[in-house]
Amino acid sequence: MGFIDEFKSFISRGNVMDMAVGVIIGGAFSTIINSLVEDVISPILGIFGGVNFDTLSVSLMGAATLNYGKFLTAVINFLIMAFVIFCMMKAVNGFMAKVTKKEEETPAAPTTKICPYCKSEIPIDATRCGHCTSQLEETPAAAAEA
Repeated sequence: MGFIDEFKSFISRGNVMDMAVGVIIGGAFSTIINSLVEDVISPILGIFGGVNFDTLSVSLMGAATLNYGKFLTAVINFLIMAFVIFCMMKAVNGFMAKVTKKEEETPAAPTTKICPYCKSEIPIDATRCGHCTSQLEETPAAAAEA
C-alpha cells in the first residue's frame, strides 16, 4: 500500500470527517458565544461594575509595561463564556433527556407470539401456526377486533 493510498484511507475514515465537521461547527459556535459575551453580557456587567481592566498596567524598566489588566479581562471573558456554554449545554441536555424519556415510555406493541404447540414465533393475529399448522385459540386482542 503506497503513501497516497494510506493517506486516502486515513482521510476517508468516518472519525476524521466527524472531527472536521466538529471543528467547523465549533468555530461557528465560538463566534456566536463571543458575540453573546462581548455584545450582550459584558455591556450589562459594565452597567453594574463600570470597571475596565484593560488599562491596568505596571511600568517596568523604562518603556516596558506589564499589562495585567488585559490578562484579567481575558480571564473574566473566559469565565463568562464558560458559564454561558455551561448553561446552554445544561438546557440542551435537559431537553434531550425529556425527548429520549418520552421515546422510552412508549414501548412498541408486540407483533409476534409463540405457538403453544411447537414454540415457533408466529404473527400476533395468526389463528393457525404456519410451522405446525395447529389451530390456535383466539387471543383476547383478536376477539376484541371481531
